[in-house]
Amino acid sequence: MRVIAITAEDIWTALEDVMDPEIPVVSLVELGVVRDVQVDGYKVTVHMTPTFSGCPALEVMGGDVVERIRQLGTEDVTVEWIYDPPWSSNWIKPAARDRMKTIGLAPPAIHNGDFQIVLLEPVECPHCTSMNTSLKNSFGTTPCRMIYVCVDCREPFEQFKPL
Repeated sequence: MRVIAITAEDIWTALEDVMDPEIPVVSLVELGVVRDVQVDGYKVTVHMTPTFSGCPALEVMGGDVVERIRQLGTEDVTVEWIYDPPWSSNWIKPAARDRMKTIGLAPPAIHNGDFQIVLLEPVECPHCTSMNTSLKNSFGTTPCRMIYVCVDCREPFEQFKPL
């Protein structure tokens, strides 16, 4: 493969194609995980913040980002994980929140940092839009999700935790 110069804008556009491995309808950019892109000649560095510091998908996400950028024609690609500031679910873009519902995943509520109150607020069922839901487990299939059941349609669903 020949090495070509690319711009930060090229990288951001390409990264819109890299989906979160656990939420396949949301890109890492829309999730707010990709924080910064730096291009220095032919060297590309992508700064990313994990949703959880112990997220099991970090290696997959980083690998997918590197692979997608290499498809643009440059080989020198690095992903650097940054933890400060910590990721916030408020960084999820509105369109991504809507698409989460299409796969039965309730998006997290927008918050001001007071998680105790946010966790007590009703959660909309992504299947029938009822607010008559009940938290069944504060840990779902991944550390970043909680399990609910809709009292009206009786469907179980997960909510992405507000962080």
